[in-house]
Amino acid sequence: MRTLNVSIEREGKLVPAGMICGEGSSDARFQYSDSYLSDPKAAALSVSLPLTEKPYSARQTRTFFEGLLPEGFTRLSVAQWMHFDERDYLSILHALGRECIGAISVTEEDEKVEESYTKLTKEQVRELAAEGAEKSAELVTKAHLSLTGASGKVGLYHSGNSNSWYLPGGTAPSTHIVKQSHVRLDAIVTNEQLSLITARRCGIEVPHSFIINTGKGTEREVLFATERYDRFFPKEQRLVNGLPCPMRLHQEDFAQAMGIPSSEKYGHGSDSYLKEMFDILRRYSSNPIADQLRLWDTIVFDFLIGNTDAHIKNFSLLYGTDLKEIRLAPVYDLVSTTVYEQSTRDMAFCIGGAYSVDELTEEHFRRAAGEAGIGERIAMLRFFRMRDQFRAALHQSAEELSAQGYQKAAWLEDKILSGGGIRNV
Repeated sequence: MRTLNVSIEREGKLVPAGMICGEGSSDARFQYSDSYLSDPKAAALSVSLPLTEKPYSARQTRTFFEGLLPEGFTRLSVAQWMHFDERDYLSILHALGRECIGAISVTEEDEKVEESYTKLTKEQVRELAAEGAEKSAELVTKAHLSLTGASGKVGLYHSGNSNSWYLPGGTAPSTHIVKQSHVRLDAIVTNEQLSLITARRCGIEVPHSFIINTGKGTEREVLFATERYDRFFPKEQRLVNGLPCPMRLHQEDFAQAMGIPSSEKYGHGSDSYLKEMFDILRRYSSNPIADQLRLWDTIVFDFLIGNTDAHIKNFSLLYGTDLKEIRLAPVYDLVSTTVYEQSTRDMAFCIGGAYSVDELTEEHFRRAAGEAGIGERIAMLRFFRMRDQFRAALHQSAEELSAQGYQKAAWLEDKILSGGGIRNV
């Protein structure tokens, strides 16, 4: 019988919440501990895992905890690096689960874990930019750090004072998610930065982000850094290796909240994903009206810019320090996928009865507003406002990046205007 201890950070302290027990990945079941259930401050790890004395099923356990792990080629690379079967999520979770997205930490029973930050040389950062997913797999394995998603990425600590990067060790929190460029997707780093700053200009809450240029700005010399909104520095800071240590905020993506496996993150074949997302906010958000409108704005923006990869794992709930307040998290993993010919032109889930960027119209969004349960009048007013400011915001953002030396920004602007949903409305 294997047992993994699950803890969650609350108000700056890791609190034991329960355990995952089983012979292996096929029968492992999560259960809250009696001591946690008796704690008056106890809060559920997920809206799909409410506090209860009974153990959750193997499927419910796998759905939530596997949702903390990398996907696709990155997961395969990590598994190969650690000599695990990529289907053995429990072993991968134990290997990487000390520092996850959000505030959860997973360790073996009686395992002692130290915190550390190891400074990366400029050459090591340059290697991360150049060597692809295998290098990021090596770093996340060494750091015992789990980041969701299929792209090559790693969690690093950034010291703004010295502009230095550090690799977290043990349970030490990272401050930024750093992504590599993609050899098959031209100017993907510039694309994501352009998409995020355009979204910010359109009134959408996004994390601070920037491009790391490790050379002359070529595709194999740049990295994309996003400040983690699930980490923050409190007024009273403790130090790890002389560096101020951030606190964790818990988060869960909508696939976890809805109890849907990562393998089903795209809503093709189901017309209910959009409705379920708004239902989650109505039931659990601390400010459901504001968060429903924020979610609506993001869905509209994804359509306008041509982001067909906005699946339910790219939307999240963010918890307060006491785990009681729940809000819609800032927008992340935002790119225009329609600029690439090899990408699908179907949105990640059904909007008002249609999927294709080329078929969606104002009428589909009117229907979607009804499905979402928000007022058609206010929903369409926000739709038209977003549409009317989009082109100017995109152009200003492209000019900003071009002035910084990223000449592909103008090309991306043209591709978005000719291939995104903005051309339809």
